[in-house]
Amino acid sequence: MGVLALILFFTVFVLILKGYPVAFTLGGIAVVFAFGVSIFAPDYFDMGIFYLLPSRIMGVVKNYVLMAVPLFIFMGIMLEKSGLAQSLLETMAMLFGRVRGGLAISVVLVGALLAASTGIVGATVVTMGLISLPTMLKRGYKTTLATGVIASSGTLGQIIPPSIVLILLADTINSSSRGSASVDVGTLFSSALLPGLVLVVLYCCYILIKAWSDPNAAPAISDNEIKTFRGKGFIPKILKALVLPLVLIVVVLGAIFTGIASPTEAAAIGALGATLLTVLQQQFSFQILKEVGQETAKLTSMVFFILLGATTFTLVFRTLGGDTYLQELILSANLSPLLFLLLVMSVIFVAGFFIDFIEIIFIIVPVVTPIFNVLEMDMLWVGVLMALNLQTSFLTPPFGFALFYLKGVAPPEVTTGQIYRGIIPFIALQLVVVALVLFFPELLLSSYQK
Repeated sequence: MGVLALILFFTVFVLILKGYPVAFTLGGIAVVFAFGVSIFAPDYFDMGIFYLLPSRIMGVVKNYVLMAVPLFIFMGIMLEKSGLAQSLLETMAMLFGRVRGGLAISVVLVGALLAASTGIVGATVVTMGLISLPTMLKRGYKTTLATGVIASSGTLGQIIPPSIVLILLADTINSSSRGSASVDVGTLFSSALLPGLVLVVLYCCYILIKAWSDPNAAPAISDNEIKTFRGKGFIPKILKALVLPLVLIVVVLGAIFTGIASPTEAAAIGALGATLLTVLQQQFSFQILKEVGQETAKLTSMVFFILLGATTFTLVFRTLGGDTYLQELILSANLSPLLFLLLVMSVIFVAGFFIDFIEIIFIIVPVVTPIFNVLEMDMLWVGVLMALNLQTSFLTPPFGFALFYLKGVAPPEVTTGQIYRGIIPFIALQLVVVALVLFFPELLLSSYQK
């Protein structure tokens, strides 16, 4: 039975690599596979197990934590429509304009701020690509550095809370633990914040070193432009573009970290705050509200369809004894907990070259979580490591989604090869942070328990 479960797992994995829709592949292949096993090997599978499926699906639909997903998506899209990113970038660029590489640093910081207020990679990369890439190229930045900065800073929303990845990851870990150690979303948020900020600092340090070693790669902004910007109305510009978004971020994350509100309640506050910011930016209209609602519905439907397909897959996989078989296989191999963790992290990293983070979460995480529980590993620590690793799935060629997003909005003279070369240093920096959290968790995870 365990072997049959592994065959199911690899069949689904291969079909997804070939480009079949994830939600229907996960659920459809699981049902077809179960039906075939029940006919040809009825002793191994009873189709009556599917009577449990409706209650499991309703458990997903009624999950209070997952209600935060559409609310944070709404918040992110509304902020994108408000023109906030452009105002933030212009303001930051002038604040850091005298420094070589200052424009690139401003892109990273704006990416971090948008990450903490949206958590949607596609929207952030596209927005930053449209606004900042032409400006950086016009000011003499090397194409590889400009594209690498934009793509990497656009993915910070995967690790800096509030993050859709962290919400889905916590929910998947909890649903796969079967009553074992669970992971609270708020605690996962607070644990992931410092590694995310360390990543921002490393990005900025790399840009400064690159600009110092190669002055032509990242020139400074001229004094005349900075002087013009800092003329009349400078303080109101700073207040409107920088302070108000920061207030929203502090309110949303502060409510979660202090325990005043749950992530779902804080997401509702964020959605309302983003709408008010759009009104203050004088960008609000019922047409924008309609567009934001439609895009939110599309993205939310995609996530939940995949989640329901994953629920069906997990039910069949466990009924076939796949989780028990893997546990016995790993334990009989006498792998140490650290070695098994390194193996899983390697698999997730390689899978990120080919498939999306949502697919990795819903396929791989439910399979390995029970084994981590048997090995008595801290799932909070493992969760942060997985989130950092999943972030690289947006950046690793050939199918890194952030690279596709950026190429789609880049000027024609920017080649795919330049984008691929530009992202390599930033992938290396992400792996450095993964290694730091792996070997020194007590330094970066405030809630880590030895």
